[in-house]
Amino acid sequence: MDRRKFLKNSALASSVFFVPSFLKAFENVDLSNYGYNKLVVIQLSGGNDGLNTIVPYRNDIYYKARPKIAIPKNEVIKLNDEIGLHKKLQPLKRLYDQGDLSIINNVGYPNPNRSHSRSSDIWHTASDSNKYLKSGWIGRYLDVYGKHTHQAIEIDDNLSIMLQGERRNGIATRSASFLYKGLHESNFNKILAYQNNKHLNEHNLGYLYKTMIDAKSSATYLYEKTQNYSSAQDYPTKNPLANQLKTIAQFINSGINTKVYYANLVGFDTHAGQVNTQDRLLDLYANSVAAFVKDLKRNNTFKNTLILTFSEFGRRVKENAANGTDHGAANNVFVIGENLKKQGLYNDLASLSDLDTNGDVKYEIDFRTIYATILKKWLNVDASKILNSSFNSLDFI
Repeated sequence: MDRRKFLKNSALASSVFFVPSFLKAFENVDLSNYGYNKLVVIQLSGGNDGLNTIVPYRNDIYYKARPKIAIPKNEVIKLNDEIGLHKKLQPLKRLYDQGDLSIINNVGYPNPNRSHSRSSDIWHTASDSNKYLKSGWIGRYLDVYGKHTHQAIEIDDNLSIMLQGERRNGIATRSASFLYKGLHESNFNKILAYQNNKHLNEHNLGYLYKTMIDAKSSATYLYEKTQNYSSAQDYPTKNPLANQLKTIAQFINSGINTKVYYANLVGFDTHAGQVNTQDRLLDLYANSVAAFVKDLKRNNTFKNTLILTFSEFGRRVKENAANGTDHGAANNVFVIGENLKKQGLYNDLASLSDLDTNGDVKYEIDFRTIYATILKKWLNVDASKILNSSFNSLDFI
């Protein structure tokens, strides 16, 4: 059994074995003044309805296609004479007015897949729709540039493919405290009992010992560094995304030398009863992000942080019989930060009179050009090495 397959098959791999070993080298280093850019990726899982998020409130086609679920004109938060925000996105309107938000419309990829799992994998791995990759774009970033100064953390119990590389992986944990207690209170001998497994050869055993030792050391580092930070920012209660972003803020404001964070808000698969569900979820999203940005600004770390929000696909233009929408294709992407070159609306909404054969908005911008822009202009690396191809950069940063 090779090393990678061994780790993937291990029941303990989801959190313990994905701790980057380089962190041990930084245990006695003060990183509070260390200059580096950070990326926070937020996924709205399930396929958020972009057309009811960024609303063409002057477009008659929009209201004819959605007689029951369209956002009423008098409820839209107007951005200009044609386009507005969903009524629950007032916190984003404040970011928009401050110049901290760029809205990129009509984002997708050629030959879109409308399966949740497959389209998420395409976004996570940055693959073509007809290709299957075993590593994520952040994982490959760690493979190439993850020596001593880079890492990635997902605020969850399990590691998504986005953060899995061929040789190096990010870490999945709910908090530094959870990881620390889980490792230090566990029975180390039980873990080492894997040596009795006939599939565990000396090569894998040595790697297991090294990984566990590094994991414990890294967990101690994360735990001790974050104990020095206490947030004065109030976050929304009973809000799963707010909990994740509060943890990310704790990491960022503690000076942890982490480059990429990933959070996820689920529930956007609105085939039926969409209005109330999307209202609730966008309210959770907007208020969580607003608190997160305020927390970073309090600690002077927002200037080094870029926040990317995406959903694996949009929804059909026409509503269905259940007062919902079915799986679509192109969607909008939010980029939040202080260093935006193109603030506000990056581009216009797509035509609603020129749809694809499935009744979906046509994509204009390949999502991988957004990744390429972030890799090149924000993380300062060679994007082609990560994306396995060359993509043009955009001008939002």
